[in-house]
Amino acid sequence: MNTVIRRLTGHLARGIAMIWVVTTISFVIIRNIPGDPVRGQYEKLIEQGMGPDQAERATAALYGFLPTGSLWDQYTGYLNGLIHGDLGQSLSTPGTGVATLIGSAAKWTVLPVLGGTLLSFLLGVTLGVYAAIKRSGKLGDALAISGSLLHGVPQYVIGLLVTAIFTTLWPILPAGGPVDIAYEPGFNAAYIVSLVQHATLPVLTYALASYGGWILAMKSSVATVLGDDFILAAELRGLKRGVLFRYIARNAILPLFTILALSLGMLFGGAIFIETIFNYPGLGLLLVNSIGARDYALMGGTFLVITVAIVVANIAADLLYAVIDPRVRTGGAA
Repeated sequence: MNTVIRRLTGHLARGIAMIWVVTTISFVIIRNIPGDPVRGQYEKLIEQGMGPDQAERATAALYGFLPTGSLWDQYTGYLNGLIHGDLGQSLSTPGTGVATLIGSAAKWTVLPVLGGTLLSFLLGVTLGVYAAIKRSGKLGDALAISGSLLHGVPQYVIGLLVTAIFTTLWPILPAGGPVDIAYEPGFNAAYIVSLVQHATLPVLTYALASYGGWILAMKSSVATVLGDDFILAAELRGLKRGVLFRYIARNAILPLFTILALSLGMLFGGAIFIETIFNYPGLGLLLVNSIGARDYALMGGTFLVITVAIVVANIAADLLYAVIDPRVRTGGAA
């Protein structure tokens, strides 16, 4: 227990330091963008008839830090706002807080990316075991080739292909958007069916885009495990094929759990190309729109959320690995 607490404490300290670094970099980037948007907003409000104090407060509300004073004063004001959960106000959506926009977009990102990632992980690791065990046969070759082909195709190409197939050549699914606006939001059959239909293509795209990496990684890991002594001992004892399969899969899958946890952390960043193709209002599309609108407060808030998600995923991955692999807890090589 003490070992786990020490590991968790160390990870939290490093995670907080990483978040602080990213936050600082975001502040510096916003503060040094050509044209100084912060100062420009302040002067614009002055021209519109606001007093200096009122314009200063309004600009600070938008960007999260004071538009006047020394760089240090602006920086401390920015950090103070973040500590209190204030990410500022969106410039592209006046009157709406950045935290509100991010929270609204995150729910649309989680469902398709989480579903696609888990689907591709389960399918990839299962078929990866078969690809390694049957690597000298046609089945193993076919699985390995499918993984290599899909792993080399960009996400946006897969998204365009599935869109062309299922909305044009075989029009059975909607092309974009999160839900049909004709249905009343709520826990009713028509609305839920519409949600599932609109999420199908993004989920399928995520799954196909990730499948190749999982099957190739699992095949490589299984190939390594097949040479271990405990597999030879299990074969000599005459264990059934099903039991031996579980032995191999359980040990080969360990390294992939870390990658899975990191992938789930990255889901909060969304997939920019996929969400753009399907007009899915997740964090990826929100980030693209904020860049196009030069909404610096929203950009900074989105980057911060992505960073926090990745840091948390790193901590979760390390702790999970310690739980599923006794060698990590004991420090032995077993």
